[in-house]
Amino acid sequence: MTDLAAPQPGPQPGPMPGVAPRPPRSQWRDVWDQFKTHRGALVGLVIFGAILFAVLAGPPIWRLDPTYVDPNPVNMLKLRNQGPSLAHPFGTDQLGRDMLARIMAGGRVSIAVGLTAMLLALFLGTLIGVLAGFFRRLDGVLTPMTDLFLSLPLLPLLLLMVTLFREPLGQALGTETGIFLLIVGAIGVTSWMHTARIVRGEVMTLKEREYVLAARSIGTPSHRLVLRHILPNVMSPIMVSATLGIANAIITESVLSFLGLGFPPDFPTWGRILYDAIDQMQLYPLRVILPGVAISLTVLSVNYIGDGLRDALDPRIRGR
Repeated sequence: MTDLAAPQPGPQPGPMPGVAPRPPRSQWRDVWDQFKTHRGALVGLVIFGAILFAVLAGPPIWRLDPTYVDPNPVNMLKLRNQGPSLAHPFGTDQLGRDMLARIMAGGRVSIAVGLTAMLLALFLGTLIGVLAGFFRRLDGVLTPMTDLFLSLPLLPLLLLMVTLFREPLGQALGTETGIFLLIVGAIGVTSWMHTARIVRGEVMTLKEREYVLAARSIGTPSHRLVLRHILPNVMSPIMVSATLGIANAIITESVLSFLGLGFPPDFPTWGRILYDAIDQMQLYPLRVILPGVAISLTVLSVNYIGDGLRDALDPRIRGR
C-alpha cells in the first residue's frame, strides 16, 4: 500500500531559463559596501582625492615657478605681499613668489614625505610585530625594545637626528635628496612602535587558531605559515595603521619644517611656508591660514578614511 504522506518523486527545482546565476560576492565588494555607509570616510576620501589631484595635476596646469624671485629689485618690490588677484589667486609672499604654486608644490613634498615615511614605519612595525608575536624566543628581545622606543621623547630625538645628520647627508646626496631621506628615515624609524604592538597582539591570537595548528601539524614551515596564514589576516589593522601613519608623518614633517629644521627655504613644504609666514602673520594672515588649512584637511580626511577602513575591514561589524 502506498503511503500518501511520503513525498512523491518529481522534477527538482532548478535555475529559471534565461536567468544567469548570480556570481559570488567578493570580500572587497563587501568591504566597499560597508565603507560607503561611513559618511565621514566618504567625505574624507573625496577631500583627500581632491588634494591629491591638486598637488599632482595642479603644477602642470598652473605653470608659475614656486621658487622664482624676480631678479629686478623694482619688480620684486611690486610683486611682494600682494593680495589675491586673477594673476595670483592666493597672493604672493614676502619675495613675490606665487602662493598658489607654493601651496601645490609644498603639498606634493609633504604628502610624498608622509607616504614614504608611512611605508618605512609600516614595514618595520609589521616585521617586528610578526617576529615578536610568532617566535617566542624573539618576543623577549623585541617587545622590551619596542617599549624602550615608546618611552623615548620623540620630538627631541627627531631634532637630534636632523641636527646631527643634516649636513653630512646634504653634502653626500645633495641638499634636497639628503634632507628628504633624512626626514623620511627619522620619521619612519621613530613611528613603527604602535604598529608593532598591534601586529604582535593579532599574531599571538592567530597562531593559536585551528587552521594554523592544522597547517603546522602537517609540517608547514614557519615562513609559509606567516606568509599564507598570518599576514593575510592581519591586513586589517595594518591598513588602518597605514592611514593613521600618513597623517602622523605629515604633521611631524610640518613641525620640523616649522622649527626651521626641515627643507631649505627654496624648497617649499606646508610646514616651511608656515615658518616663512610667521614674522608677518598679523599683517598677512592668509599666508598662515592657507598652509594650515591644507595640513588640517589632509590629516582630518586621512583620519576619517582610517576610521572607515577599520569598520569596513572588521568582519564583526561588516554587514550591520
